[in-house]
Amino acid sequence: MDGKESNGKMLEKAIPSCCLKAMACNPEYDAQCHSTVTPGWFSQVQNFGKDTEEVYFHNPMCPVEAHSLKVKKVLFQGNSEYQEVLVFESASYGNVLVLDGLIQLTEKDECAYQEMITHLPLCSIQSPKSVLVVGGGDGGVLREISRHNSVKHIDICEIDKLVIDVSKQYFPEIAIRFDDPRVHLHVGDAVEFLQQAPAGKSDAIIVDPSDPVGRSSWVSLFVLLAYKQPLGNEAFEGPAEQLVEKPFLEMIARALRPGGVLCNMAESMWLHTHLIEELISVCREMFKGSVNYAWTTVPTYPSSSIGFLFCSTEGPSVDFIHPVNPIGNLDGAMKQPRELQFYNSEMHSASSALPTFVKKEVSSLRDTIKLA
Repeated sequence: MDGKESNGKMLEKAIPSCCLKAMACNPEYDAQCHSTVTPGWFSQVQNFGKDTEEVYFHNPMCPVEAHSLKVKKVLFQGNSEYQEVLVFESASYGNVLVLDGLIQLTEKDECAYQEMITHLPLCSIQSPKSVLVVGGGDGGVLREISRHNSVKHIDICEIDKLVIDVSKQYFPEIAIRFDDPRVHLHVGDAVEFLQQAPAGKSDAIIVDPSDPVGRSSWVSLFVLLAYKQPLGNEAFEGPAEQLVEKPFLEMIARALRPGGVLCNMAESMWLHTHLIEELISVCREMFKGSVNYAWTTVPTYPSSSIGFLFCSTEGPSVDFIHPVNPIGNLDGAMKQPRELQFYNSEMHSASSALPTFVKKEVSSLRDTIKLA
């Protein structure tokens, strides 16, 4: 793989090396590389003067970066039909959920992700009533949606029941709202669910795939679309592989009401500004309303940050920067089922403020975010 597109004519557009890495990854091999020692990285140390060793879990974050957490105790390790699930108690981040060797959440910093991916879209529209969660088996997004008393119906479509069961047992403050009467749990394929969903049913759809292949495949989808590579199924073998195909985005757009919103992860601005650029371009083609990028800090994620992309369908205008449905105005929302840890209206607006280098490199954002 030489990093250039070839269609039998002139070699045209170079594919960045970090994207080549993502496209060439072998999920089956990567799933085996989650031990405390990984070739090329030092992640286990001898506790001098004692007979025992201090063990560190190695989290492979990107080709040139790694993050290790000190392990106090392994709480669960098992395999579902789709992936390996590991839970351990860490020394500084509480319990940690790991899927196929990649950290999905920790008790300490999950609030920065769960609260932002939920309230950024839901506080951008007036009185959302019907919400669909794709993935989200750990229950964190459900917990946050439940703060919105205008919401009367919540569908959650999670393919891996083991993720739900393990989360209920080891993350009781996160997986706390599965018994909410508004919640309708569908254990199965989100693509099949969306195919059968009535058009225009949802006010908001939040895509939070609970497997690392599904999360990383959003990157690969836009790489392939941007560089006109074939969408081969062999590149996306995992429980969320169909979530990366373009028809899936079309099904989401169909399921949303006019002016309805989609929120999904959109990479770290520190690692993939070129992918953010292409992602925004594709979504502007698919969704005819507003498109916006925001970000938050999550210490245990690659580069300690993650981005979100917001899209709205054609219809009533959506302002993703200034919340029209402030969470502080919702009865009990700030404290139930527990106090908000991260999100507030100031953070909402601030999350769309971008560093100068991102404003320069992601030109498609200049239409919505004024250059200072």
